[in-house]
Amino acid sequence: MKWFLALWGIGLGLTPGQLAQDVYERRAACMDICMRERPNPDLQREEVIAMERETARAIQLKNPAFFNRVYSDDFSGISSRGETINKSGLLAALQEPDISYESFSASRIKVRIYRDTAVATSLWSIRLVLKGQHVSSQMQVTHVYVYGTSGYQAVSSQTSLLPPYISLPL
Repeated sequence: MKWFLALWGIGLGLTPGQLAQDVYERRAACMDICMRERPNPDLQREEVIAMERETARAIQLKNPAFFNRVYSDDFSGISSRGETINKSGLLAALQEPDISYESFSASRIKVRIYRDTAVATSLWSIRLVLKGQHVSSQMQVTHVYVYGTSGYQAVSSQTSLLPPYISLPL
């Protein structure tokens, strides 16, 4: 019993010091994150603008490699038809055989940076052949990007079809 009391007493004596060390380490880690020099916001903005243009180009070319690299695995978006779409659904829509894109461009791109998150809005202008018919359309698009270990990744999007309305897979 005396051994138990002695060990218990020693344990109580070490606990405040260990707790203080743990608090110190957590505080130091927090300060490191808060005091870390932030990347240049103008460079971040340019990077996201380039990604918006690359997204339009990848859709036109039906390039799934771009989306596998840039879109997060847990991506969730709203299509121009108001349907929820995940990354695999987006990749499937890209391969739609009835659609051939003649042109696909992103313009009026605006980017706002919030620490490790970027919100981009743009106007997509599209000319395509849908089931043998030539169609032109425009969409207003919002993408949310989160900065992580592999750079910015798209985690969410909202696409709104502008009049005149046609049914598109994206």
